[in-house]
Amino acid sequence: MMTELEKYYNKFNEEKRLKSRHGQVEFITSMKYIHKYLPKREHGQVKILDVGAGTGRYSVALAEEGYDVTAVELVKYNLGILKKKNSSVKAYQGNALKLSRFPDKEFDLIILFGPMYHLYTKEDKVKALMEAKRVLKDEGTILVAYTMNEYSVLVYGFRENHLYDYVRLEDIDSYNEAAGMERIQIISADGPSDYMRQVLNTMDEKTFQTFIDYHLTTCERPELVGAGSHTVDIIRKKKDGGIENESSRYAL
Repeated sequence: MMTELEKYYNKFNEEKRLKSRHGQVEFITSMKYIHKYLPKREHGQVKILDVGAGTGRYSVALAEEGYDVTAVELVKYNLGILKKKNSSVKAYQGNALKLSRFPDKEFDLIILFGPMYHLYTKEDKVKALMEAKRVLKDEGTILVAYTMNEYSVLVYGFRENHLYDYVRLEDIDSYNEAAGMERIQIISADGPSDYMRQVLNTMDEKTFQTFIDYHLTTCERPELVGAGSHTVDIIRKKKDGGIENESSRYAL
């Protein structure tokens, strides 16, 4: 029987959303930080896992850059669109709670951009982080996207029946603590862009690029994280003594 989530995504055009003006802000910002934390090529073949890959907006773009990309997607409709793109992405149906297809410590970087929107308990969110942690190399990085509670209050008010779970920063902190992960950085992936859809759509290309530049200079500001619809938490396995500075290891 088709789940409510599958019914939702069979109607919702995720590909179109990410190519819209407000979706471009999220995509460009997320790609900037994916590239920031990817190991340099000189360290050998870089392996990326995209969990909840949707239609492959990130997976295919990274594969086209020459990375070894594997994608996992729950919704068959989305998976079909991804596979029709005929990229080098290795795509499978599956979910974030069970990545048993993959061995321990297999990937350099893991993208977890969709699942946390639709996992409704702390137990399941922590389980998803633990599975990602298991298949992550010891020095690897996970980028986790959440939909934020402050955004939902501002935009949706008290409307019901949305298939998204909204969180606050203290919730994200509790998931990381329970999963034995620690934060490297946290950003607002889309900032005010979701509120500004109509304004963005009327901008000429030069003005829109200026907005992108502005957003990229402000997306790390702590007072803005949580006010946008998507927050990306950049984490890694917890180590005794905290996070050492390893900026030389990452591609800029």
